Amino acid sequence: MPWNSSPIVLRLLALLALSDLVRSGFLVAYLPLAGRQFELSAADVGLIVGLNYLADALAKGPVGVLTERFGLGRMAFLGAFVGIVTLLALPHVPFLFLAWLLSLTWGLAFTSLWPGVMTAVSHFAKEGKQSRALSWASVAAAPGIVLGVLGVGLVMKRAPELGYPILVGTQVVALLLALSLVNLRLPRRTQRTSSYRWVRVATLIPAAFAQTLAPGLLVPIFYPYLARLGLSVTDLLAPAALGAVVGLGCVQLAGRLADRLHPRAALLPGLLLLGTTFVLLGLPGAENRLYLITAVGGLAYALFLAGWNGLVGRTLPKEHRTAAWGTVMAVEALGYAVGPVLGGVMWERFGSGGPFYLGALVFLLVNLYYVMPWREAARRLSATPPR
Repeated sequence: MPWNSSPIVLRLLALLALSDLVRSGFLVAYLPLAGRQFELSAADVGLIVGLNYLADALAKGPVGVLTERFGLGRMAFLGAFVGIVTLLALPHVPFLFLAWLLSLTWGLAFTSLWPGVMTAVSHFAKEGKQSRALSWASVAAAPGIVLGVLGVGLVMKRAPELGYPILVGTQVVALLLALSLVNLRLPRRTQRTSSYRWVRVATLIPAAFAQTLAPGLLVPIFYPYLARLGLSVTDLLAPAALGAVVGLGCVQLAGRLADRLHPRAALLPGLLLLGTTFVLLGLPGAENRLYLITAVGGLAYALFLAGWNGLVGRTLPKEHRTAAWGTVMAVEALGYAVGPVLGGVMWERFGSGGPFYLGALVFLLVNLYYVMPWREAARRLSATPPR
């Protein structure tokens, strides 16, 4: 294990995975498929979902400050409690604005979880293993999101009466996990963070925005792109499995590279390979090289994940790390919000290759951001951990 106090960290990661499973399963699968029985139109569901994710994105910085003040355990329990209340109440509220209010409140309560968990993982990481610890923490939530979106969706299509009880039961388990962590509070550092350290955090913002904007470009064009290639979702299962195996197999090695040399030693090749993956997807005949694309993409993501998390972990000030994590994650969320808009425009104006070539250009620019001579501050970023 790359962290100390492993039982605490494992409980936090399990709480994160279960919470993401419930939220993604309820908002992305359950409500869209069952909304009509509650007299919710597609537009109503869209607004409910949008309010939740918007609140989560925009409140990460301020809620990070509250997490530092009141403790990660209490905020995590609050998020889990609001989650169970929302699950039980939202499908049955008599007025639509109450559904909006519940969804908004759930997003606000949930928002402390990601930056809080990443701060805890960074705090408990063993000496010299911070990149690996943060990379595995980022990977840990993925199964929950996949099970929420695909698993709950599959249950709703085959046995719709089971979808809601599964979500409620999973949220109850998450609530019990949060209750076991309610007294968890990371040591607070009372010294004031220097302006220089906040400048170091600010240098991460352009890259944080750009690197989430690129995958966001693909959100509105995913299914039209598959149709243009003559592929179905099932055709992607085997190539996607290969990419997942390559990515998971390389996370440990990529994290070791980032820890022993420097996060940029993994980040820069990861960004180049991500750009290469986008170019391969944009070129004609992509359906004939899916296995190559997913293998390169898996390696690229492992390198990027280790390098980016290691860089962020070294850069954030320890005095207000939860708030700083929240700020960086809020910027990442804005990138995901802008990306789909640009992706749709590029598809309409420049055809199927447009979004992919723009994504490749974005990754190239982020790479240059860290290596150009005039970015001397970025070259020195995280040269030594903040004290």
